[in-house]
Amino acid sequence: MQTKIIERYFFFVLLFATFVFSLFIFRPFWIVLVLGISFSIVLYPVYEWFNKRKLPSWLSAFFTVLFFIIIIGVPLFGMGILVFNQSQNAYQVIINNVHSLSFIDSINSSINKILPEGISFDLYEKISNFTSFVSNNIASIFTSTLSAIFSLVLTLLSMFYFLKDGARWKRALVILSPLSDTDDEKIISKLSRAVNGIIKGYLFIALLQGMLMGVGLAIFGVPNPALWGLVTMITALVPSFGTAIVSVPSIIFLFVTGNTFEAIGLLAWAVAIVGTIDNLLSPVIVSNRINLPPLVILFSVLGGISLFGPVGILVGPLTISLLYTLISIYRNEFKQNMIS
Repeated sequence: MQTKIIERYFFFVLLFATFVFSLFIFRPFWIVLVLGISFSIVLYPVYEWFNKRKLPSWLSAFFTVLFFIIIIGVPLFGMGILVFNQSQNAYQVIINNVHSLSFIDSINSSINKILPEGISFDLYEKISNFTSFVSNNIASIFTSTLSAIFSLVLTLLSMFYFLKDGARWKRALVILSPLSDTDDEKIISKLSRAVNGIIKGYLFIALLQGMLMGVGLAIFGVPNPALWGLVTMITALVPSFGTAIVSVPSIIFLFVTGNTFEAIGLLAWAVAIVGTIDNLLSPVIVSNRINLPPLVILFSVLGGISLFGPVGILVGPLTISLLYTLISIYRNEFKQNMIS
């Protein structure tokens, strides 16, 4: 009996040590795996569509990945090149011409009148620093070509195998889990809905708002529209007023530079098209997939980005969504069992 107990403890210690060691082995690739799993969940209906045409699972997975590359990958790659070129151009233009803009002098003067004596504000410096930050970060993303290509290939490969074997791996995970099958299904279903809500809802809507803002900026003559469209995609993750972070300064810029008609046109475009797209699409796409308040989603996105980098946009809300699910399971089942 004593020997059996020792064997059991030894087995679990060995299992835990091996599990931790395996985590360290996969640590350099966990971002790739998270992206591969997330995109596979979103694209699974496409995989099922191919699969229902009596295609082999590997061929259905291959066509799904090919669909992803053509529909999403190619446009994003072209947009990335355009944004990279415009970011370099914007940095040079602003650095060379920022001191010739008289309205910045008036803003500096107005702000410094309000500030206490001994404290000064220099908008020239802030604009230069911000532009340098945007330019350098975008440049670093697109110049690390080898690393980006390697990560992209691994992500596509992960998507292929998660699509092809994901259902079988899910069943194995449910069997191995010490929780009841009902709880496992509830957790997996909740995370799947959250992934779909985040990617199809928040990220897709932010992408669409950024593209529409870029088109509007190009139509009404704002320089480097693709660059500021990308900035809009990022700021659109902020609920309610995210797109205004780009649209309001652009409208002010057009007014100050004497382009009154264009400024009014951009204002109408930002309000009527860019601003309303979130209200129109969110109820349809997101629906009740994520039962999280917008403020919680905002902080989970920002916290995820600060902790994990760009992939934190996914990891942050997914972690909070998992926490909500576990609390729900505890409240509905474990707590009731403890009371009874």
